[in-house]
Amino acid sequence: MNTDKHQLLNRLKTIEGHVRGVQRMVEDDAYCVDIIKQTQAIQRALDKFNSLILAGHLNGCVTTAIRGEDPQERERVVSELLQVFETTSNL
Repeated sequence: MNTDKHQLLNRLKTIEGHVRGVQRMVEDDAYCVDIIKQTQAIQRALDKFNSLILAGHLNGCVTTAIRGEDPQERERVVSELLQVFETTSNL
C-alpha cells in the first residue's frame, strides 16, 4: 500500500473513532455544546481529508487529462470538478 493511501486510511479510522465518541456522548446525554464542538472537529477532519483527495486528483487525473490530446476528456474532467463544487456549495 502506498504511503498516501495509508495516510488517508489512517485519517478515516481516526474520524471513525471520533464519530463513535460522539455517539457515546449522545447516548450519555453529554452537554450539547460539547457535542457540537466534537462534530465541528469531525467536519474539519473530513474537510482536510477531502482536500487531500482533491489534491491527489488534481495532480494526477486532472493534470493528465489537461495535458492530453483529447479535448472531450479535458472538458469532462473540468465539468466533473465544477459539478462537485456546485454540489458542495448547495449543501
